Amino acid sequence: MPHTHCPPTDFIRLPLPGPECYAAPLQRPAHVGEDWLEPAQRAYTSDEHAVWDDLFIRQMKVLPGRAAMAFLEGLERLDLSGGVPEFGPLSEKLQAMTGWSVVPVPMLIPDHVFFWHLANRRFPAGNFIRSRQCFDYIEEPDVFHDVFGHVPLLTDPTYADYMQEYGRAGWKAMQHNRLKALGALYWYTLEFGLIMEGDDLRAYGAGILSGPSEAVFAIEAQSPNRIMLNVDRVMRTDYVIDDLQPTYFVIESFRDLYHQTVERDFDRLYRSLGAGFTYANTAVIDVDNVVSRGSLEYHLRGGRGSGAAPV
Repeated sequence: MPHTHCPPTDFIRLPLPGPECYAAPLQRPAHVGEDWLEPAQRAYTSDEHAVWDDLFIRQMKVLPGRAAMAFLEGLERLDLSGGVPEFGPLSEKLQAMTGWSVVPVPMLIPDHVFFWHLANRRFPAGNFIRSRQCFDYIEEPDVFHDVFGHVPLLTDPTYADYMQEYGRAGWKAMQHNRLKALGALYWYTLEFGLIMEGDDLRAYGAGILSGPSEAVFAIEAQSPNRIMLNVDRVMRTDYVIDDLQPTYFVIESFRDLYHQTVERDFDRLYRSLGAGFTYANTAVIDVDNVVSRGSLEYHLRGGRGSGAAPV
């Protein structure tokens, strides 16, 4: 397959980042090609299907009234109960709705490959599921996080378009060496974003939707800050990957999210950004439109490692 070191315009071919792009190297397993796609989705055991079912049941006890309506509607349309979904039939449903598909990958994949798949409306999902020993928390996203947490919202046309545009935007971030800034945007929207539905806050980020503690904490706890999304501010904000979030950012709608990001001049923004983050993940600054300012009690008491209650 021919490659180019320049940002693609059609995203048909897989481009390779040139030496001027700084990205973390990942060791590619021998059985996958440069697209990092598995030859097929693995055949899950009955015990692994049972893990999916137990995770599904647990989440459905906490998500009604806390999850975005578009997520709950997508979950119903795709029918993700009854063991790990087969990606073929799942992709057929998605293709008919928004043109997306779900493809299996062995692990976390390189940024440029991830962006390329998103730009082509393919969502890479981990080809494995957590064990009972890691039932509550898994560091690397598995099939439950990826498919249960992300895929239902791909039935929403605006969200689906945003995800594709994020993939296209990834190449611009790589050329400017601002992957951390773009990663912060992903983190605070697609992983841990909140949305206003009338007067109520609801969760749409997959990191919230796939974890019971975060689903309650993000919506109801007194500790975290909740701030309306400002793309420039978010891309300057550090984030925590191994604990509940000190701050959540809120959108008015998926159309609002799309316009704030796709219509932003990222070339100009990247030229103004420093190499590191400007703001701590606990910060509230003068430009913030604050929905609720948190006490930060959970984090001030030491967070998960201290055994502090997620209040």
